[in-house]
Amino acid sequence: MANRRVAREHVLKALYAMELSGDSAEHIINSVLNPGIENDVQTREFANKLFLRTLNHVHDLDTEIQKLTANWDLNRMAVIDRMVLRIAVCEFLYFEDIPAKVTINEAIEIVKKYSTEKSGRFVNGILDAILDNFKTDDRFKKTGRGLLDSTTGNKK
Repeated sequence: MANRRVAREHVLKALYAMELSGDSAEHIINSVLNPGIENDVQTREFANKLFLRTLNHVHDLDTEIQKLTANWDLNRMAVIDRMVLRIAVCEFLYFEDIPAKVTINEAIEIVKKYSTEKSGRFVNGILDAILDNFKTDDRFKKTGRGLLDSTTGNKK
């Protein structure tokens, strides 16, 4: 059974290892991402997909984050906060089946576990603003049950 929280935590660790080591994605997948989840096929597949999509779209993800952190140089932001933001924005844009509320809640819980005391509020504020921008620009595309606002028929 897929445990997406575990997958997200593994993706965070893999992104962190990759940033510090400069090793190839394949090496990081085999040495950091998959160990510990290799027997859970669904969790491993989700983790690999999230990791690779985050890597493949890192420039676009950073651009979206930077739009709302004008007073922060991304390189001066806490590394874990930056990586959690990348993962969450990747889920907003490239995982149509994951509700935005789930993504935000997961990001907050993970950043509180792995980063600073104030990181939860910081990440929550940035993700809420990014989500509002995506909705305003009609770039927020979610499908499936539980992803539509029942009162207006609009996507959440």
